[in-house]
Amino acid sequence: MFEIINPEILGYVAATLTTASFLPQAILTIRTRDTDGLSLSMYSTFTLGVFCWLFYGIFLSNNVIIFANAITLFLATLILSFKIYNSFFKRKK
Repeated sequence: MFEIINPEILGYVAATLTTASFLPQAILTIRTRDTDGLSLSMYSTFTLGVFCWLFYGIFLSNNVIIFANAITLFLATLILSFKIYNSFFKRKK
């Protein structure tokens, strides 16, 4: 049964879905710059994990892992940057 599924295509579908699931949060945060509801420790850990996955994909020369995690790392780093700025540099009202 599983022989009809191309693992490479399955990987791209999975990578597209997981990366796309991250887009609504990224778009909302970029648009509003509001990070009050986001955990700094969670986003720091998540971003580091995505960074590690990216380099894991590079070491394996696995384009699916590289593709998904490069996009997610960019978005996660952007959100983390907003969170750090809002947490440490923005004046509280």
